[in-house]
Amino acid sequence: MAARDELDGSPSVFNDAVARLHEATLRPEVLPEDLPPPRRIAPYAFAQAAEVVVGGDEVGTGRLVLLHDPDGNDSWEGTFRLVMFARADLDSEMASDPVMAGVGWSWLVEALESAGATYVAPSGSVTLVRTEGFGGMADDGSNAQLEIRASWTPTDAPDLGPHASAWSELLCMVSGLPPLAPGVLALPTRGRERRRQR
Repeated sequence: MAARDELDGSPSVFNDAVARLHEATLRPEVLPEDLPPPRRIAPYAFAQAAEVVVGGDEVGTGRLVLLHDPDGNDSWEGTFRLVMFARADLDSEMASDPVMAGVGWSWLVEALESAGATYVAPSGSVTLVRTEGFGGMADDGSNAQLEIRASWTPTDAPDLGPHASAWSELLCMVSGLPPLAPGVLALPTRGRERRRQR
Protein backbone atom coordinates (compact mmCIF):
# COMPACT_ATOMS: atom_id res chain seq x y z
CA MET A 1 0.00 0.00 0.00
CA ALA A 2 1.27 3.50 -0.85
CA ALA A 3 2.63 5.62 1.96
CA ARG A 4 0.15 8.25 3.09
CA ASP A 5 0.88 11.88 3.89
CA GLU A 6 0.10 12.55 7.54
CA LEU A 7 -1.61 15.86 6.83
CA ASP A 8 -4.21 15.10 4.17
CA GLY A 9 -4.24 11.36 3.61
CA SER A 10 -2.91 11.61 0.04
CA PRO A 11 -0.20 9.21 -1.14
CA SER A 12 3.25 10.75 -0.80
CA VAL A 13 3.98 10.09 -4.49
CA PHE A 14 0.93 12.20 -5.42
CA ASN A 15 1.99 15.01 -3.08
CA ASP A 16 5.49 14.86 -4.58
CA ALA A 17 4.00 15.14 -8.07
CA VAL A 18 1.92 18.18 -7.07
CA ALA A 19 4.99 19.79 -5.51
CA ARG A 20 6.93 19.29 -8.76
CA LEU A 21 4.10 20.94 -10.71
CA HIS A 22 4.23 23.93 -8.36
CA GLU A 23 8.02 24.13 -8.75
CA ALA A 24 7.97 23.88 -12.54
CA THR A 25 9.57 26.59 -14.65
CA LEU A 26 6.80 28.35 -16.56
CA ARG A 27 7.12 31.10 -19.11
CA PRO A 28 6.83 34.54 -17.47
CA GLU A 29 3.69 35.35 -19.47
CA VAL A 30 1.85 32.38 -17.89
CA LEU A 31 0.16 33.20 -14.57
CA PRO A 32 -1.04 30.01 -12.84
CA GLU A 33 -3.60 29.68 -10.08
CA ASP A 34 -4.68 26.55 -8.20
CA LEU A 35 -8.29 25.46 -8.71
CA PRO A 36 -10.58 23.08 -6.84
CA PRO A 37 -9.81 19.72 -8.46
CA PRO A 38 -12.45 17.63 -10.23
CA ARG A 39 -14.14 14.97 -8.11
CA ARG A 40 -15.14 11.40 -8.94
CA ILE A 41 -12.72 11.07 -11.87
CA ALA A 42 -9.88 9.66 -9.76
CA PRO A 43 -9.19 9.10 -6.06
CA TYR A 44 -6.71 12.00 -6.04
CA ALA A 45 -6.66 15.09 -8.23
CA PHE A 46 -5.01 18.49 -8.52
CA ALA A 47 -5.90 21.35 -10.88
CA GLN A 48 -4.42 24.61 -12.07
CA ALA A 49 -5.73 27.32 -14.38
CA ALA A 50 -3.54 29.84 -16.13
CA GLU A 51 -3.83 33.03 -18.12
CA VAL A 52 -1.32 34.13 -20.71
CA VAL A 53 -0.86 37.85 -20.09
CA VAL A 54 1.05 40.30 -22.26
CA GLY A 55 1.14 43.99 -21.40
CA GLY A 56 -1.72 43.54 -18.95
CA ASP A 57 -3.95 41.88 -21.56
CA GLU A 58 -5.10 38.26 -21.45
CA VAL A 59 -4.27 36.64 -24.78
CA GLY A 60 -4.85 32.99 -23.87
CA THR A 61 -6.12 30.70 -21.16
CA GLY A 62 -5.71 27.11 -20.09
CA ARG A 63 -6.04 24.44 -17.46
CA LEU A 64 -3.90 21.51 -16.28
CA VAL A 65 -5.30 18.64 -14.20
CA LEU A 66 -3.36 15.84 -12.53
CA LEU A 67 -5.22 12.61 -11.77
CA HIS A 68 -3.87 9.75 -9.66
CA ASP A 69 -5.24 6.28 -9.02
CA PRO A 70 -2.84 4.16 -6.92
CA ASP A 71 -4.53 1.00 -8.25
CA GLY A 72 -3.86 2.03 -11.84
CA ASN A 73 -6.22 2.56 -14.73
CA ASP A 74 -6.16 0.35 -17.82
CA SER A 75 -7.12 3.17 -20.18
CA TRP A 76 -4.36 5.37 -18.76
CA GLU A 77 -1.72 2.63 -18.92
CA GLY A 78 -0.46 3.86 -15.57
CA THR A 79 -1.38 5.40 -12.22
CA PHE A 80 -1.13 9.08 -13.21
CA ARG A 81 -2.89 11.03 -15.96
CA LEU A 82 -2.43 14.64 -17.05
CA VAL A 83 -5.34 16.44 -18.71
CA MET A 84 -4.85 19.84 -20.32
CA PHE A 85 -6.80 22.54 -22.09
CA ALA A 86 -5.53 25.58 -24.02
CA ARG A 87 -7.51 28.28 -25.84
CA ALA A 88 -6.75 31.55 -27.61
CA ASP A 89 -8.10 33.82 -30.32
CA LEU A 90 -6.55 33.61 -33.77
CA ASP A 91 -6.93 35.16 -37.18
CA SER A 92 -10.19 34.14 -38.86
CA GLU A 93 -8.38 33.17 -42.04
CA MET A 94 -6.20 30.72 -40.16
CA ALA A 95 -9.28 29.06 -38.68
CA SER A 96 -10.25 28.12 -42.23
CA ASP A 97 -6.89 26.52 -42.99
CA PRO A 98 -7.41 22.73 -43.16
CA VAL A 99 -3.94 22.01 -41.74
CA MET A 100 -4.36 24.09 -38.57
CA ALA A 101 -5.80 21.27 -36.47
CA GLY A 102 -2.80 19.09 -37.23
CA VAL A 103 -0.46 21.99 -36.54
CA GLY A 104 -2.10 22.55 -33.14
CA TRP A 105 -1.58 18.92 -32.17
CA SER A 106 2.03 18.98 -33.39
CA TRP A 107 2.69 21.96 -31.10
CA LEU A 108 1.68 19.87 -28.10
CA VAL A 109 3.92 16.98 -29.14
CA GLU A 110 6.84 19.33 -29.82
CA ALA A 111 6.37 21.15 -26.51
CA LEU A 112 6.46 17.86 -24.58
CA GLU A 113 9.51 16.64 -26.47
CA SER A 114 11.38 19.94 -26.09
CA ALA A 115 10.74 19.93 -22.33
CA GLY A 116 11.99 16.37 -22.00
CA ALA A 117 8.63 15.08 -20.74
CA THR A 118 8.09 11.37 -21.33
CA TYR A 119 4.62 9.89 -21.74
CA VAL A 120 2.39 7.19 -23.22
CA ALA A 121 -1.23 6.91 -24.37
CA PRO A 122 -1.76 10.47 -25.67
CA SER A 123 -5.29 11.44 -26.64
CA GLY A 124 -6.98 14.68 -27.55
CA SER A 125 -8.72 17.01 -29.96
CA VAL A 126 -8.10 20.33 -31.67
CA THR A 127 -11.09 22.58 -32.32
CA LEU A 128 -11.18 25.60 -34.59
CA VAL A 129 -14.22 27.86 -34.29
CA ARG A 130 -14.96 30.79 -36.59
CA THR A 131 -17.81 33.20 -35.86
CA GLU A 132 -19.23 35.73 -38.33
CA GLY A 133 -21.69 38.44 -37.31
CA PHE A 134 -24.79 39.23 -39.39
CA GLY A 135 -27.70 41.69 -39.18
CA GLY A 136 -27.53 43.58 -35.91
CA MET A 137 -24.21 41.86 -35.11
CA ALA A 138 -22.57 42.62 -38.48
CA ASP A 139 -20.46 45.36 -36.91
CA ASP A 140 -18.90 42.75 -34.63
CA GLY A 141 -17.13 41.33 -37.67
CA SER A 142 -15.59 37.87 -37.49
CA ASN A 143 -13.51 36.16 -34.86
CA ALA A 144 -12.03 32.74 -34.32
CA GLN A 145 -10.57 30.59 -31.59
CA LEU A 146 -8.22 27.65 -31.39
CA GLU A 147 -8.85 25.15 -28.59
CA ILE A 148 -6.68 22.14 -27.74
CA ARG A 149 -7.78 19.46 -25.30
CA ALA A 150 -5.45 16.57 -24.55
CA SER A 151 -4.46 13.98 -21.99
CA TRP A 152 -1.49 11.66 -21.59
CA THR A 153 0.12 9.37 -19.02
CA PRO A 154 3.48 10.63 -17.72
CA THR A 155 6.10 7.90 -17.41
CA ASP A 156 8.41 10.05 -15.29
CA ALA A 157 6.07 10.70 -12.32
CA PRO A 158 6.40 12.18 -9.78
CA ASP A 159 8.88 14.40 -11.66
CA LEU A 160 6.18 16.31 -13.55
CA GLY A 161 7.93 19.67 -13.86
CA PRO A 162 8.75 19.11 -17.55
CA HIS A 163 5.07 18.42 -18.29
CA ALA A 164 3.98 21.69 -16.68
CA SER A 165 6.73 23.53 -18.57
CA ALA A 166 5.49 21.99 -21.83
CA TRP A 167 1.92 23.06 -21.05
CA SER A 168 3.20 26.59 -20.38
CA GLU A 169 5.03 26.66 -23.71
CA LEU A 170 1.98 25.33 -25.55
CA LEU A 171 -0.24 28.03 -24.00
CA CYS A 172 2.15 30.67 -25.31
CA MET A 173 2.38 29.12 -28.78
CA VAL A 174 -1.42 28.94 -29.05
CA SER A 175 -1.57 32.56 -27.89
CA GLY A 176 0.74 33.62 -30.71
CA LEU A 177 3.85 34.41 -28.67
CA PRO A 178 7.28 33.74 -30.13
CA PRO A 179 8.42 30.25 -29.18
CA LEU A 180 11.28 29.66 -26.80
CA ALA A 181 12.17 26.35 -28.43
CA PRO A 182 13.98 26.60 -31.79
CA GLY A 183 12.20 25.39 -34.90
CA VAL A 184 8.62 25.98 -33.64
CA LEU A 185 6.41 28.45 -35.53
CA ALA A 186 4.27 30.94 -33.59
CA LEU A 187 0.59 31.47 -34.39
CA PRO A 188 -0.50 35.03 -35.26
CA THR A 189 -3.01 36.37 -32.73
CA ARG A 190 -6.04 38.48 -33.51
CA GLY A 191 -5.70 42.24 -33.25
CA ARG A 192 -8.47 42.39 -30.65
CA GLU A 193 -7.17 42.29 -27.07
CA ARG A 194 -9.09 41.11 -24.07
CA ARG A 195 -8.62 42.68 -20.67
CA ARG A 196 -7.95 40.37 -17.76
CA GLN A 197 -10.93 40.09 -15.49
CA ARG A 198 -10.36 40.09 -11.76
